[in-house]
Amino acid sequence: MSAADLLNLAVDVGPLPMNAGACLILEAGPSVDVMRLRRVIADRACAIPRFRQLLVRAPFGCGRPLWVDDPAFDVYQHVRVSRCPSPGDERALLDLAVEAVGERLSASRPLWSIRLVTGLAGDRVGLIASFHHVVADGMGALALLAALADGSAAPPGPIPEPRPRPRRRTLAADAWIGRMRALTRWNPGALIAFRGLPGVARCSLNRTVGQHQQVSVVTAPLDAVHAYAHAHGGTVNDAVLAAVSGALRALLEGRGETSPMLVVSVLVSARRSASVDQLGNHADVLYIGIPTDGCLAERLERTAVVTRAAKAAARPEASAELIAGVGRIFLRLGLTRWMMNHQRLFHTVVSNMRGPERSLTIAGAPVQAIVPVTPVRGNVTTAFTVLSYAGTLTVAVTRDVDAVPDQPVLMAAVEEEFAAMRTDIGTAQPAGS
Repeated sequence: MSAADLLNLAVDVGPLPMNAGACLILEAGPSVDVMRLRRVIADRACAIPRFRQLLVRAPFGCGRPLWVDDPAFDVYQHVRVSRCPSPGDERALLDLAVEAVGERLSASRPLWSIRLVTGLAGDRVGLIASFHHVVADGMGALALLAALADGSAAPPGPIPEPRPRPRRRTLAADAWIGRMRALTRWNPGALIAFRGLPGVARCSLNRTVGQHQQVSVVTAPLDAVHAYAHAHGGTVNDAVLAAVSGALRALLEGRGETSPMLVVSVLVSARRSASVDQLGNHADVLYIGIPTDGCLAERLERTAVVTRAAKAAARPEASAELIAGVGRIFLRLGLTRWMMNHQRLFHTVVSNMRGPERSLTIAGAPVQAIVPVTPVRGNVTTAFTVLSYAGTLTVAVTRDVDAVPDQPVLMAAVEEEFAAMRTDIGTAQPAGS
């Protein structure tokens, strides 16, 4: 179990679980057999080892929590069917997805669920996937999606018999060896991971959030965003950060506030790929100060410089190790929830994942859209989760409904930022020309 895994367990306090998920829209057609779709998904889910495992505490002195096979695993307790509330549109489906991802998963069973949603307009079916973040990071979630989609590497076979839990003596020995290895690979970068962090200005973006949350979506052509970013010396991720800074500037100005810089928490994967046999969390946390003043092009160019410097200075998983260690201390003191509700390290969270370049199908049904669903926690009132899929960039904006009542202002600003990239790409000149 990695430091980032431990961090996700340490901060799982309060009424809102540390879950993540996604909402898929399938073009099922008028004659869709939802029960067949359920069987296909269930069969493929059984082939994923982590989906058959429980997370249990190790005995005292025997190290970190560990994954063990669930002797009573029943896949149909995890793959269910429900009906979308009226009027059956995308707003109703997304609200249902937020509700589903916000439900705490039973620790007595594997930490995931899939809900097939009928009753959508246009002969479509929704698929809402939810899992505890300790199961997988963003890259791992994409590996899970690939395993559920048609064309996976191997057809599902029979479920292997559950393996017995390891003996306490074995766990204690492994834990001792692990502690010794940890001492030999101590990374001094863990102590200096936060050196030079930009100051966090107090503003209304940081307020304690509740369980009433909502996800709204903006889409943009991926090729246009990529071309605009390249023309200004940046990446798609830099363009996303620049768009977020402009949108949050508009939100704050509408509240009578200003901030020349906002600090964003960005996850940077420590691996290039993942498989269902190598899940968990392997990422570093970067806190990046992004400018809010200037036009979109200026912000993008300045953001690109800042992000390159931050990534060059980062040490693999160093900040995750440090935060996880601090998180465990606060957990033992009973102060984790207080820490999350009062943190002053960052204003918002931005995650950007590169999804499948080609359209997927599940049991023959084309996947029309994939919307990431990531609840906000602590005192972070808005979060931006971005996914590219089949040529479309989907920006999912999660907000606390009570803390961000001015959602129309925020979403209009996000739409305006990406629309500017589309309209300006014809006149944009490469950086340095």
